[in-house]
Amino acid sequence: MRYLFFSGKGGVGKTSLACATAVTLADAGKRVLLVTTDPASNLSDVFEQEIGPQPKGILMVPRLKGQEIDAEAAAQAYRERALSPLRGILPDDMLSTLEEQMSGPCTVEIAGFDEFVRCMFTQEYDVVVFDTAPTGHTLRLLALPSAWSIHITESEQGSGQTCIGPVDQLQTSKEQYDEAISRLQDPKVTTFILVTQPERAAVEETIRAARELEELGIRDPSIVVNGVIPEDAATHPFFASRRSMQQSAVANLVKAFGNPVTEVPLLEDEVKGIASLRELGKWVDTDVYAIR
Repeated sequence: MRYLFFSGKGGVGKTSLACATAVTLADAGKRVLLVTTDPASNLSDVFEQEIGPQPKGILMVPRLKGQEIDAEAAAQAYRERALSPLRGILPDDMLSTLEEQMSGPCTVEIAGFDEFVRCMFTQEYDVVVFDTAPTGHTLRLLALPSAWSIHITESEQGSGQTCIGPVDQLQTSKEQYDEAISRLQDPKVTTFILVTQPERAAVEETIRAARELEELGIRDPSIVVNGVIPEDAATHPFFASRRSMQQSAVANLVKAFGNPVTEVPLLEDEVKGIASLRELGKWVDTDVYAIR
């Protein structure tokens, strides 16, 4: 199985590119799961159909399914699974205390991450494409396997309790988290695509994100620059000036990473619906993503 992670600051077009890539790979015969970890996901808008927390088939793309991870819903489902067997056995006030203890941000965060890991370990697909939240949220998500594995070990040596239950019930999770780290750091299995726009601030954030990924053991991401003004459209002085500025930003990226970057042109229309995703998919360089 292969994993593709699309990341970048908000508004750079990573969702559109992730969706177009997923459609392109499915059209090429791959079984693809497209997962968003963004709490403000707009996958349903892009595909013009409802997509929820469980994998759902995408209309007109037979080998593609979409999924929107809902950390709050996952946490609620976890609490119900944990507390349901205790109802009628423990007093109501004790159940209320337990539920309150399991309602903190730790529970929500790790429940959402469990869904993320579950997607990584599914055996139904050839490729899992992750459309991630903006960069800071994504870096936190990617740091969780190591942090949570350490927390389980420390809890095992201490109280034996974590925010989502006793340590002895979480050993399988720890093994999966450790394996998740290994897969994320393996370039033969995982490719990170940092999506940016040809502007100075976006380029600087992309360079910072690459450095932070390297601290997590994730190196040599692919870079996609989205929204480049085509040369044949830069006949007007204004667009010629903007294109010159954009090419300077692209040159800075090439200098920083030492490798060519993939440029995706600024499109005339909004990317919405399967037809427009297939059109955008013509610019998807699957050789860069090393899937075919």
